[in-house]
Amino acid sequence: MTTNSHEAESGRERLMAIGLMLCAVVTFTCLDTTAKYLVTTASLPVSEVVWVRFTAHALFTFVLLRGLGRRATLKSKKPGQQALRSLFMFGATALNFLALKYLQLDQTVTIFFLTPLLVAALAGPLLGEWVGWRRLLAILVGFAGVLIVIRPGFGGIHWAASLSFLAMICYALYNISTRYLSRYDPPEVTQLYTPLAGILLMAPLAFLDWQMPSGLTIWLILATLGFWGGLSHWLLILAHRHAPAPVLAPFIYIDLLTNSVMQYFVFGDVPSPWTLAGGAVVITSGLYLLARERKAEPGKDGGPASDIAAL
Repeated sequence: MTTNSHEAESGRERLMAIGLMLCAVVTFTCLDTTAKYLVTTASLPVSEVVWVRFTAHALFTFVLLRGLGRRATLKSKKPGQQALRSLFMFGATALNFLALKYLQLDQTVTIFFLTPLLVAALAGPLLGEWVGWRRLLAILVGFAGVLIVIRPGFGGIHWAASLSFLAMICYALYNISTRYLSRYDPPEVTQLYTPLAGILLMAPLAFLDWQMPSGLTIWLILATLGFWGGLSHWLLILAHRHAPAPVLAPFIYIDLLTNSVMQYFVFGDVPSPWTLAGGAVVITSGLYLLARERKAEPGKDGGPASDIAAL
């Protein structure tokens, strides 16, 4: 394969990974919206919603793998790291769902927008995926857009914001773990491990707090947690197999727009002008990064990250 054809193939791989990441962001928005509806409007206990989310996720994954003709197995080359990744996912989900009981969608997602900075900072020492100055600048510009969003109303911070910060840290470590494990295990193994910690650790509390959903509609909404959760993480795993973490991290910013849309249609909350202005900034930074990926310079495409992504 010639150098030019190899570069073209690498560019296509990364563009496909970015597309998968964007689809994952949309499904994550559906997951958060559903969870907020269940713990607020439907008044279900957070422990119950978290446990059902992970249990339904496991069932969805099993059905998905059978439908794709793939073997459902927990045989991993890195079982300890898989368990740790599952624990990070449990922490991120439980803390986020609890925060959603008190905060609006745009507030929690704004705090989660610190994730790309933490991922980019940790990807170098943990994965050897060092970011170039242009990508770092794109991430910082995107974060500036987040500051535009939170500036008007951040004078009095609700205590639940600390839950979102802790959830964000767990989610950043989850993303780093996903990228690391993509070198060793196929997606189906990683996908099966994802819900295990949540199922096992939340089961006792969920059954103690259990409250029967009021009607078939709430049962159906509760069941969709597994679909959104399973599909979003499957897409995320696939995306990380085709591109390094720093490339994908900035595209989480699109979640601001998708959450604002869902927040309006489901809860009647209208995005503020600050949200729209900040959203324009973060989208611009994401589009710039996409343009950089399409015009990546030979031999300077992220250093060690490129070698890993090619495996």
